[in-house]
Amino acid sequence: MDPENNQAAGSDVESDNETYERPPSSYGSMKSECDEMEKRSNEEEDEGAGIAEVVCFAAPNPPAPPVVGSQMGRSRYTETLYTEATELTRPPEGMVIDAGSEELDELEDAELDDDDELLTTCSPEPPEPLEMEGLPQEDENSQPGKLDPELDLPHVFKSIQEVLSRLNKDELFKFKIWFKKWEPLPVLQEVLDGDVLDFVDKIIEQFGQDKALSKTISTLEKLEKTEEINDLKTKCAKAMFRFYLKEYIFRKSQIIHEGVPQPGKQQFLNAVYVEPQISIRGFGGVDPSHEILAQTPKPLQVPSEDSFVALNDLFRLQKEDGSPVKTVVTTGIPGVGMSVSVAKFCLDWCEEKANRDIQYILKLSFQTLRHFLQKEYEEEGISMQDLLEYHHSPIKGLNILEEENAKYVIIMDCYDCYEAPLDFKKAPEITDKNTKTHINNLIVNLIRRNLLPNARLWILGRRAAITEIPAKFVDVIAELQGFSDEMKDEYLTKRFDNPQLAANIVRHYKRVPILQILARQPFFTWMVAKIIKSCFKQANYGSNKPRVTPFLIHFIIIQTNRMLKFYFRKRDNEKWTDVEVNLLRMLGKMSFKMLEKNTNVFTEEDVKDVSLELNEVVVFSGLCTELVPTFITGKRTFCFSHYTIQEFMAALYVFLAFHLDSKNVLESSFLPRVLSYKINGKSAAGLVQCAVTRTLSSKPGHYDMFLRYLCGLFSLHCHDNLLKGFLYSHGVPKVEGLGEVEQLLDQTIEAAPEDRKRNLRECLREMTQEDE
Repeated sequence: MDPENNQAAGSDVESDNETYERPPSSYGSMKSECDEMEKRSNEEEDEGAGIAEVVCFAAPNPPAPPVVGSQMGRSRYTETLYTEATELTRPPEGMVIDAGSEELDELEDAELDDDDELLTTCSPEPPEPLEMEGLPQEDENSQPGKLDPELDLPHVFKSIQEVLSRLNKDELFKFKIWFKKWEPLPVLQEVLDGDVLDFVDKIIEQFGQDKALSKTISTLEKLEKTEEINDLKTKCAKAMFRFYLKEYIFRKSQIIHEGVPQPGKQQFLNAVYVEPQISIRGFGGVDPSHEILAQTPKPLQVPSEDSFVALNDLFRLQKEDGSPVKTVVTTGIPGVGMSVSVAKFCLDWCEEKANRDIQYILKLSFQTLRHFLQKEYEEEGISMQDLLEYHHSPIKGLNILEEENAKYVIIMDCYDCYEAPLDFKKAPEITDKNTKTHINNLIVNLIRRNLLPNARLWILGRRAAITEIPAKFVDVIAELQGFSDEMKDEYLTKRFDNPQLAANIVRHYKRVPILQILARQPFFTWMVAKIIKSCFKQANYGSNKPRVTPFLIHFIIIQTNRMLKFYFRKRDNEKWTDVEVNLLRMLGKMSFKMLEKNTNVFTEEDVKDVSLELNEVVVFSGLCTELVPTFITGKRTFCFSHYTIQEFMAALYVFLAFHLDSKNVLESSFLPRVLSYKINGKSAAGLVQCAVTRTLSSKPGHYDMFLRYLCGLFSLHCHDNLLKGFLYSHGVPKVEGLGEVEQLLDQTIEAAPEDRKRNLRECLREMTQEDE
């Protein structure tokens, strides 16, 4: 064997028992490094005489690799992702030695001269920021975007390091003790032994730059270092305000509130979120699909897939002239998930997954802006600066929004909640953010871009409300389309920890085509998950297909409760008044008239015919939406959020007229004379017979779903359980004569044409099935 190899092998064995010094901070602090060089040089010259006193510890076996990421305990090797970004380059007339090299002994004596002592300094300044491999640093048109230099790590690191370097030895010792007093003793000892640069490196690695900056300021406050605090706050004003916004928005966005919020029933947004389809060429957002009809009476347009855009790319769109969009208006049918989309946009920004180039996100919801319509504000007025400080107090005294390169988004959601009309023609022009005026004038001038011209505006609301904004102030309208079939399944799968339960729910709801169609609305998909999960707790549930009628009853009840809460500021589950009952009954009456005319579109005149206000129907109810006006007429037209909801509301109107008023609104000459003795307000069979006659006398699909819902409303579960306490009191008796109705349907199925039997069987099942 080669003697040199033997010697090398022997040195490997002996190295297990060696001790070595802690590597120096890779930010470039050269004090410990130069001590090591001097010691090694003396060892070579004096063969072990006069070794300098150093702190030593046992070497790991094998040596620990460099540590990347956040951790509570630190590796002895201080090279991290952060140190790579601020590593020193070669100083003038000096030499930089790789602190992690194991070949220092091979350096020639000529390379270690006296001039290297000039490198012995305490905490030199970090250099200009370098591009870091592995971290997102995209150009401004790509995701996740590039941070502003004053918000990025090198600036924050340098600012903390410069301030702490001004502390004397005792002050720095106290600072470290206060900063790390809750840490385990070994970690605390390691921190106390390091220099300023190494300390800043460690706290940023452990806490992240935002929390490290915040904790540094709070610790300096305990030491009463006012000058240093003010200096650090001035240097990092942008970073501090961004940190405040991220903390505030994260708390508001990380939890999703679906339906009517209940304590302990919340979900983490990231755990269940599925991004809906968003189109920039929308036509109203209504799905024309139907279980029986090939198309709705009046065909509805749907956007093409090439018009879809990702949620986080809304402010990366460009206008026709190539300039970036500044004002984005987002709309959609009720229940399509606008509020959830806002929360996800904000959450991704907080977690720096997207839009990192956006410096700040400010929320000015119309739900809170309507607070300033109170009399006290009308008399005194309010300025834009007051408005910003009311929502985000740390912005007081900062002028960061007026800077030329400021890039931030103001989110103004719930536009339809604002109770006062905005006059875009006559409102006075305001350009000074400190001018006090009526809140309406502030909103108008913000949308006009007279106030805060650097802001990107994101306005969200139902289409019937946002059409009030003049088109010249809007760069793009994005319309949420809802879930594709794959998205529905993905959402239902993500909602449940039990994969088998999720699979059962997905398989079960698909057994009824109209449920699968309605689940395009994310809100309805949530309702499907909620109801079927509850039903699966029953031992024998799942053998029969689910009934549709209970789902639609739940839908109108939840939407009406949401209307009371968001528009009229009522408490959750507050008892309905005659106003809500009348709204639903008159909506049903209008639906029935539309069904008789075989149309799915209505106008403002149709609304007035049933003594309702347009806003009540197309904004507040949560059941209707506005269609995009045609270029030919320009007339405003509206429809229900799905045609089958119109069919259900028509059936509800007929049922309530029978059950509460003892009226049969279906009486007609179509009724066979042999059954005329049954035609009165107290006969359920007579009412159903009228409905069956209308259905079979009309073309397939005209009244079929109407009949199915009417039969479903006659079931005890629906009319004596679900509707009671809402549309009528608990004292109203149940419907009698249901046996006759069942017998009538059986007879009709036997005599009906073959192509109509399937729907008639579904009608019978809707009324008699009792497994829910």
